[in-house]
Amino acid sequence: MGNSITFLGGGSFGTALAIMMAKKGFDVFVWDRSHETIDNINNKRENINYLPGVVVPHNVYATLNLEEALEKSKYIVLSVPSQAIREVSGKIRPYLKKDSIIISIAKGIEENTGERLSEVIRDEISDNGIVILSGPSHAEEVALDIPTTVVASSEDMSYAKEIQNVFMTNKFRVYTNSDLVGVEIGGAVKNIIALAAGISDGIGFGDNTKAALMTRGMSEIIRIGEKLGGKAETFSGLTGFGDLIVTCTSMHSRNRRAGILIGKGVAPEEAVKEIGMVVEGIKACKAFYNLKEKLDISMPITDVLYKVVFEGKDPKYAVYELMSRDKKEEF
Repeated sequence: MGNSITFLGGGSFGTALAIMMAKKGFDVFVWDRSHETIDNINNKRENINYLPGVVVPHNVYATLNLEEALEKSKYIVLSVPSQAIREVSGKIRPYLKKDSIIISIAKGIEENTGERLSEVIRDEISDNGIVILSGPSHAEEVALDIPTTVVASSEDMSYAKEIQNVFMTNKFRVYTNSDLVGVEIGGAVKNIIALAAGISDGIGFGDNTKAALMTRGMSEIIRIGEKLGGKAETFSGLTGFGDLIVTCTSMHSRNRRAGILIGKGVAPEEAVKEIGMVVEGIKACKAFYNLKEKLDISMPITDVLYKVVFEGKDPKYAVYELMSRDKKEEF
């Protein structure tokens, strides 16, 4: 059982990691609700909708049957969007073995509760090890064996170290970090800043503006991250600054691409349709806006982004609001 792994969700990053683990010699099972995705993987050896042009090895097996997907695997990867984590965690609970380890690769917090994803999983699955795998890792590059580094974290670091060993390759380097809160919050809030950076690009602003957004955005990540119990040094690492860089600057980033469309005047809901995949920054913006209001934390970029996305504020005027705030010290 130790040489098989299951991915729940056939999206881009889950598929990329499935391909990587298949190349490492694992038997890989992919569960998805989409008949088309299952057929494409099994019969065309390609996930056409999410990773077009990338060959899926023959030791990757896709299925619509959840029990079948789980029956042979010790390692269970939740590769669904953040807002589906609770539902899927509840669905798999009856089929889990005592030694199964749950790995989440989503980045966000639950919109209604403000819970981190490890907390959401623990609500539904009380007895199994839970690991968060996060960092600057676009699926399109992982699938092509482009060198990538990520971080594994857990309440019980023995599980994180086991997952480090399982996922480590000469092209995919896994570090461990015991700051579970910091790892999760950094990965979630950076999506908000990437959405804002994309809007800046869409408006036609330049490198100066993006540098300001990224730097001041990092201040927001640190501010709420420390308030929730994260460590400052985590946010200067891969799941903080590293993830922020790649998401704000790459055209692989759904958040940046959606932001570009919004900056050009496309309505947020239409931008999401055009991207064709989940844009986590929009969900995160609402969740963290509510959370920072509850905690009384200053997050001005999140504030104005919320007004643009959910209240229809003109993006250019939102930037004017940011620039016209009262004078203050940098630190």
